[in-house]
Parts: sequence; structure tokens; C-alpha cells
Amino acid sequence: MLTKAYIPYRGYYSTPFAKWQGTLANEHSIVLGAATSKRFFESKGWDPKTIEYVLVGSTVYQQQWFYSGPWAAAMMGAESSPGVLITQACSTSAFSLYQAGMGVETGMFGNSWCLMADRCSNGPHAVWPNPAGPGGKPIAEDWFMDNVNKDPWAGEAMIRTAENVAKDFGITREQCDELTLRRYEQYQQALAGDREFQKRYMFPVEVQISKKKTITLEADEGVMATTKEGLAGLKPVLPDGVLTFGAQTFPADGNCGICVTTREKAKEMSANPGIEVQLVSFGYARTKKAHMAAAVAPSAKMALDKAGIKVGDIKAVKTHNPFAANDLAMAKELGMDVNAMNNYGSSLIYGHPQAPTGARLMIEGIEELATKGGGYLLFSGCAAGDTAASVVLKVS
Repeated sequence: MLTKAYIPYRGYYSTPFAKWQGTLANEHSIVLGAATSKRFFESKGWDPKTIEYVLVGSTVYQQQWFYSGPWAAAMMGAESSPGVLITQACSTSAFSLYQAGMGVETGMFGNSWCLMADRCSNGPHAVWPNPAGPGGKPIAEDWFMDNVNKDPWAGEAMIRTAENVAKDFGITREQCDELTLRRYEQYQQALAGDREFQKRYMFPVEVQISKKKTITLEADEGVMATTKEGLAGLKPVLPDGVLTFGAQTFPADGNCGICVTTREKAKEMSANPGIEVQLVSFGYARTKKAHMAAAVAPSAKMALDKAGIKVGDIKAVKTHNPFAANDLAMAKELGMDVNAMNNYGSSLIYGHPQAPTGARLMIEGIEELATKGGGYLLFSGCAAGDTAASVVLKVS
């Protein structure tokens, strides 16, 4: 449990998420993320030199990714601040936020910035020398696609792990389709009133096309219209499965930023000092081979136990749900109302750029609680290697 780490209200942003091979497909994720953070600081009137430490969460290798932390810090304007790279697949945001919270809790630093940035589009193709191969043939890896399609330990694609959990929990095709439609309807709530909810936190991203032309992406790109009839007409991805392409997320590009600091500094930086956002606890778990979605519930239970609260104390739940089966299994295991989770959107609908996904979900949860007068937020999500991570925040 943490007691000293806070997030300034609206001391965060998420860019829109762009579809695979869309507007952000050719942008270096760290460079774009740092540039967007710098613009965000300017919009808030923040001096980047007050940032004492930068935590960069990223999962898809970019050119000179080796330097991510200190490089991003310098590009933001915090040239004298050190930085670190954190990478743990879809749990990267949760780990980054918790590590920043631990830094504040222990007094290592008082003001930090978490930048989560990824580009799933145009991922790198790695080649390793292999003199012992036939004719010296090298070993090759598609950084993104190969790892989605096979866990080297479990030996299965990620969708197979979701199907395994669906089978264990008795989840049906009809339940997956019904929940997907519900998640799409919840996303529509965020678009109401000319995207009134999204504009509470979403920060446009700028892409320079040429020396004279810059385009601005202001809203999510690639969200597919979803209907009951449309979902019913899709075939399962795996012949024996319950999940279609409609009931799973899609790779995307984007970035998010979150300030983690002391209570006093958070009040000073807050858009509304009357709203406090506290980082309360963290949970993690690993489940049996090829059952990734099953790790979410125990990670959530750990975070709740560390916070000293129960499921009934939670006012908002946000999840990284790469497959509809994830939410159904978690809700069944913890006794939650699956239809009440993920108001205003989730990665099932607006895509999954990996590192920034969890950050956007937590930001949306904070804003949801601000409209409700406060309460506890639970964020949970699975990650590669049959793992999961959860975070509890308190808005008051």
C-alpha cells in the first residue's frame, strides 16, 4: 500500500489511439511521445525542469530505444533529469505508475513523469547471426507479430489462451458477442455531446508530414461500428472457439503521460485542487500456462487486499480486455457486474497500443469518478506470459 504518491487532477493526457497502419504508423513512438508531452507541459504552463525523474513505458522496439528514458527526458525539456525504460507487455502502464509511486513513497524523488508510448504498426524485424544454421542462415523475429502469435514458454498464441479460459469458465459465443456490443455502447457514451467526456483528458497529437505541413489527430482512428447482426455474422477466429475478430481488440498506436508526485505538489499542479487522486496499491499475478486471462482476478484481489477494501467498495472498474472473455472471467471470479465495468470505453473497442493502453484506462477511470463525486478505482489487465497487474487509485 502507498500513502504518499498522488496524481494531479488532469495532470495527465492520452492521445487518440490510431489504427494499425494509420496516421501514426510511421512516427517514432518515443520521439512523438516526448514531443506530445512537451506540448502538454506548455499547455499547462509547467516547467519541465521541475521533473526529477522520467519513466518511459514502451514495448515495441524503436530506433535507439536503448536510450529511451534519458533521451525522452531531454526531448521534453528536462535535460538534467535521468530516465528509465520499463517494459512488461500490456502491464507496462501499471508497472510504470507503481514504480513512480514507489519513488515518491521512499523519497527518492518528489516529482516524476510517466510517458507510455508504443507503435504497433511497422514493428521491427530482428535478425541474429547464427553461424551454426544451415548455410549460416540467421535467426529472424518479427518483434510484434511473432510474440502475439506464440508465447515461447506456453507455446500458444494469445487468442488460444483466451479460448482456454473461456472453456474453463463456461463462457459462450453468445456471451462474448453480447458483451462486445455492450462495450461498444459504453464507448458511445464518451462520444456524446461532441466527445465531451473524451475532451476531459484527450490531447491531440501532431504529425509533421513535411517541412510545411503538419496534421493533427484529435479523435480515435479505426473504431469499427458494432451491431448485434454484424457480430453474429462473424466466424470464430479459431474453429473450435467462441471469439471472433469482433470480440477482440486490434493493434494500435499512441501515447499517454501521467504525473506522479507528492500530495503537496499535486495540489499545486492540479486543475482543481479540491480533487485529489491518490495511488493506493498494486497487485500482480501469474496463472497456469496458456491461461493469460485467468491471471487478472488474482492480481485484482491482491491490489484490493493491499488497499484494505473489497469489491463492493469500488466505484469504477477499468480493464484491459484484449478479448471479451477476459471481462467475463474476471467478473465471474470476483462477483462483479460485468456490464457496469468499463464505462466510456475500453481497449476491446478503441484498440491496444500496448504500453499506453492501461494508462488511458486509468485516466478514464479517474475522470469517471470525478463525475461521480469520487471513490475507489480498480484497473486490471492481463499481460504476456500468463501474467496480470492491477492498480487501485482513490479519487476524493
